[in-house]
Amino acid sequence: MISPMRQIPPLSAIRAFESAARHENFTQAAAELGMTQAAVSYQIRLLEERLGLPLFHRVKRQVRLTETGRRIAPLVSGAFDGLDDAFGIARAASDTVLTISCSSTFASNWLAKRLGRFQVQRPGLAVRLDTTDRIVDFAHDDADVAIRNSANPSPGLDTHFLMRVPIAPLASADFIARHGPFKSPDDVMCAPRVSPDDQWWARWLNSAGGNPAKLASRVGVRLDLQVLDGNAAIAGQGIAILNAALWWQEIRSGTLVQSHPHIAYSRGRYWLVYPEYRRNTPKVKAFREWMLEEMRAEQVDGFPAAFTEAVDI
Repeated sequence: MISPMRQIPPLSAIRAFESAARHENFTQAAAELGMTQAAVSYQIRLLEERLGLPLFHRVKRQVRLTETGRRIAPLVSGAFDGLDDAFGIARAASDTVLTISCSSTFASNWLAKRLGRFQVQRPGLAVRLDTTDRIVDFAHDDADVAIRNSANPSPGLDTHFLMRVPIAPLASADFIARHGPFKSPDDVMCAPRVSPDDQWWARWLNSAGGNPAKLASRVGVRLDLQVLDGNAAIAGQGIAILNAALWWQEIRSGTLVQSHPHIAYSRGRYWLVYPEYRRNTPKVKAFREWMLEEMRAEQVDGFPAAFTEAVDI
């Protein structure tokens, strides 16, 4: 069923009338609304012309509501109360849910393992993790903050550097024992590799001083996500070229081992980003402070300092 078109006067005029009716004073209404007294008088005059009848009696620099004005004033105030309640519900819902957008590998290998500590600090705040490699559009998506991998800060957004992207060839200790030793970068390239078409292989090989012709060796399983590459390497299916920062716990525990000691760096870096207008919202401020503190704590826990150095790449 199609609702009839509402015949509502301009909202600016209604706001001026509602405030002036409560105070029965145009000057006090102007102070409340941040307008001049003349602007309030003008808006109310427009409203009266729109309705075709007076809403105020104007006598000796004083104003008094007409009979019609007295009848509609409480209904108009009630309508504004309803709007305030409606948007209050929206504000409350927004204030109690934090939506974070980030890639699946960062979410599973770094963030998910630490979010419990943030939840302990903010028990009244529900956290929703949206894992996607798509760049979130804050103007249209629900995300409050995002963790992005890009070469440079995002224009128009508040941006905080988190870490570099160190890339290294990693495999299980059993795989290295069976197929190694890998004394040179070329030895690594000749072994079974996970996702051998990954562009990081070329960057690592060039940085390590290997033979570019060795890139032609395409032996190995092909997967679409780094988290799958890493798990395939853990299972002994080959050497994977991985972000060592996101697999640091597995490296420390020996679940993954560098098949060659050289570490290269991607042009990308991880950033915490969010719209500038959200900078001081309590939930975004709390997450920003927690996230940056977690990055500082990583070095205390043995995380290589080079991974978190804010250097030009």
